Amino acid sequence: QVLLVESGGGLVQPGGSLRLSCAASGSIVRFRPMGWYRQAPGKQRELVASITTGNVTNYVDSVKGRFTISRDNAKNTVYLQMNSLKPEDTAVYYCKADLPFGSAIWGQGTQVTVSS
Repeated sequence: QVLLVESGGGLVQPGGSLRLSCAASGSIVRFRPMGWYRQAPGKQRELVASITTGNVTNYVDSVKGRFTISRDNAKNTVYLQMNSLKPEDTAVYYCKADLPFGSAIWGQGTQVTVSS
């Protein structure tokens, strides 16, 4: 069974940066579309950024120009570089791997808190 493990979250001041990592136990990163989602307290989980196997990326409007998703197939890892962080970026961030037939694998999440 493939596992996804996120890391890199933490407390950062507004305007700061963090880089999240999503490490897969298998080679799924190389062969499947991957995405980063977030869920703030009292809100629905939302897609933040996604990347296809061909490295086509997509971002929610609120993070365009600030966040960058990338993948390292050799390390079976997907990254989310987050710059110019705002308090409204505070959430638990989850990594997701899309599987055939509409199924998916989720990581356990990593907390990002943007506060002064």
